[in-house]
Amino acid sequence: MLVAITAMAQIASRARDIVIERPADLPQLVQQSGTAFYLNTDSGNGRAYLYVEQFGGQHIAVLDVTDLSRVKLVQVVNVSLRAPFEFGENLGDSFVMLRSRDNMKIAVLNIRSAKAPVVTGSECFQGLGRVTPIGQSAFLTNVRRSLPSAALSHDYQVVDLSDSSYPTVLYTAKSVTASITREETGTIFLLGSGGLTIVRHPKIEQEYEASQRFTN
Repeated sequence: MLVAITAMAQIASRARDIVIERPADLPQLVQQSGTAFYLNTDSGNGRAYLYVEQFGGQHIAVLDVTDLSRVKLVQVVNVSLRAPFEFGENLGDSFVMLRSRDNMKIAVLNIRSAKAPVVTGSECFQGLGRVTPIGQSAFLTNVRRSLPSAALSHDYQVVDLSDSSYPTVLYTAKSVTASITREETGTIFLLGSGGLTIVRHPKIEQEYEASQRFTN
């Protein structure tokens, strides 16, 4: 049973083993409605940060939630998607996809600096489909097409995020009709109009080869 003594009193169970922090108890900026958030506990220093989408996707409020009795607003990050969005796939340890709810725009949230994340890439990433991480700083994605053959084939792009301020399309495989992934080595095979494309992950290949030598 929960007890609330006054409108401003702390809400807690009688045993004090449950405490509720209401919107009114938190920083004023986060007393706004939101549609999505993301919890980052991999800051490397034991701290935890909550990223909250607000104001129809115009910005992200960054909260330090390490000490839950003293939640702090540490940053407000502007987002160029300008549309309500969701936090999507993790790309390695340092990037999170932001995908607009109409699924027409994508951006990348760089969380390498956990309390000061940076949004980039929305101008480059429009009309993208499913995203597959490649290593720690790249991804593979299919590009939506408005052609009748769209259901049969897609163009696939390999995007490099190593320079987070300037994402780069490394390669585009045209009109891909089939793809296969070998999980053991992280290899992605794409079959398209130009023939076979192989997206390799040398580090995983080496680790797999070493494990095979050890087991054999």
